[in-house]
Amino acid sequence: MYGEGRAVCLGDDINTDLIIAGRYLRTKDRRVWAEHVFEDLDPGLADRLGGAVIIAGRNFGCGSSREQAVIALREAGVTGIVASGIARIFFRNAINIGLPVMECEVGCRDGAGVRFNLEEGWVETGGRRHMLHPISPRMLDILKAGGLVEVWRQRK
Repeated sequence: MYGEGRAVCLGDDINTDLIIAGRYLRTKDRRVWAEHVFEDLDPGLADRLGGAVIIAGRNFGCGSSREQAVIALREAGVTGIVASGIARIFFRNAINIGLPVMECEVGCRDGAGVRFNLEEGWVETGGRRHMLHPISPRMLDILKAGGLVEVWRQRK
């Protein structure tokens, strides 16, 4: 599975409340979530996420297990997430909706080109290729299908 985008650089400990604030969860309208993603961190960040690969530090997606945080990122146009550490529940929620997540420590420059190949296990930015923590074949199959719901639809 291959992807690419422009880098959007974030720091450590980006929790699910920063991704999508609880005040927006009263609606099920995913467009509202996408419009307000990262609003409490940087009110202009949502506008930069279309076609972006988020590059972050440790503990990305920590906090509550709300799957709306992952959905908001996908709906905002994020093509992948690379972080030196990703909270386990967030990681699995991302896989389940078909959003590529990768654990790897990489440097980041906002706007730089980022490419990744999950099957080969690398992410490239700034002209340097970095090896990813491997993703299981089962997780790759879910991502290739577009998420867990699509896996089940294909089985019917």
